[in-house]
Amino acid sequence: MIVADSFANRRVAVFGLARTGISAAKALLAGGAVVLADDDKPASRTAAAEGVTMADLRTADWSAIAALVLAPGVPLTHPEPHDVVKLARAAGVPVIGDMELFARSSARLPGTRVVMITGTNGKSTTTALTAHLLAAAGVPVAVGGNLGTAVLDLEPLPPGGVYVFEVSSYQIDLLDTLVPDVGVLLNITPDHLDRHGGMDGYVAVKERLFRDQAPGQAAIVGIDDPHCAVIAGRIAAPVRLSVGQRLESGVSAIDGTLFENGDPVFDLNALPRLPGAHNWQNIGAAFAVLRALGLSLDAAVAGLSSFPGLAHRMELVAEKGGIRFVNDSKATNADAAAKALAAYDRIYWIAGGKPKAGGIASLDAYWPRIARAYLIGEAAEEFAATLSGHVPASVVGTLDAAVKAAARDAANDTGAAPVVLLSPACASFDQFTSFEARGDRFRDLVAALGEVAA
Repeated sequence: MIVADSFANRRVAVFGLARTGISAAKALLAGGAVVLADDDKPASRTAAAEGVTMADLRTADWSAIAALVLAPGVPLTHPEPHDVVKLARAAGVPVIGDMELFARSSARLPGTRVVMITGTNGKSTTTALTAHLLAAAGVPVAVGGNLGTAVLDLEPLPPGGVYVFEVSSYQIDLLDTLVPDVGVLLNITPDHLDRHGGMDGYVAVKERLFRDQAPGQAAIVGIDDPHCAVIAGRIAAPVRLSVGQRLESGVSAIDGTLFENGDPVFDLNALPRLPGAHNWQNIGAAFAVLRALGLSLDAAVAGLSSFPGLAHRMELVAEKGGIRFVNDSKATNADAAAKALAAYDRIYWIAGGKPKAGGIASLDAYWPRIARAYLIGEAAEEFAATLSGHVPASVVGTLDAAVKAAARDAANDTGAAPVVLLSPACASFDQFTSFEARGDRFRDLVAALGEVAA
């Protein structure tokens, strides 16, 4: 644990008692703070950490509270601030997140550095890959944030160590003094617009990651979408990142080759667990981070071949009878699903769930790659209408039925390298508790198939 000792002997309110809230409460207690905790959900209140004082923060004396530590899932500004946020602001109490507690902790020793990675898509893979490459190069590393472990649950690193944090737009909103030594912005497409008052607000939060960087700190920015390209133009000396443009200054990936400042440095086609152009961007970003941290070219690429990939993100779960089964359950919107559809040529596509605005009409460029679609959940009929006349599709209802039907049809495919792909382009909450639960079920169903006869 990283002890949050900057509020010793003072009262701190913590609102939102899921993963980061509980972590913050424990770290504050260990640092000598008096913690007053609250949550809108009764079940979360009863699950609070031992020693945490539960309080109704709507009736608390805010004049005696030094800070409000807010869980990132609680509305800060839009659609409107949560009641507790309004009370804190009215009393002049700063509203921060667990990452800001990390920044103010004495455990953040001189000689350690912080990498912060954000973007609409790809940030989890890039975060995990960056940490893997650093570890492979012998650098002490701790990885967490929006991915996996809450930052205050990490162990303090020795001098020379690197913290690698995935950060969401919600978490950036709660930063104050924490500035990344290396900040990464991969891409921006519409997402979470209700929480940021529209697209302009969402873009502004992402750009804020670089706001207070000083000379010697690095900003790595993907420039393949217009929002990020504009942001890169407003930053002093950014490291530009592109997939498709060969950059004479920056990192780029063209036709499966990684380039640094125009020179080829690695064959990306040699990485079967990181397929597709979107993963080339993830690789390029991780490589750029290591170079920005001062690692040699050889050290920066040494760990690429041993990266196992992330669960539920184009995860190759099995190969049976010449058919690859790929779990991309994390693809909860059309833009994310596009990355997987672009990576394979002969796809038996399992899609559907709780639909998001816009549906799948934007994926029409990938229809020729899809041999057949198997549609599940609430979105099934809507998706069937979109695909009608373009892609053969079956409304099968459940993931169980989809896996069986897709495996059967792929086994009868006389073409080359068929792929059964779960890439739903939907949230999971109509039939599953999370995208992880959906992906785990897919993995289990594939294992239960036994051998598939091609």
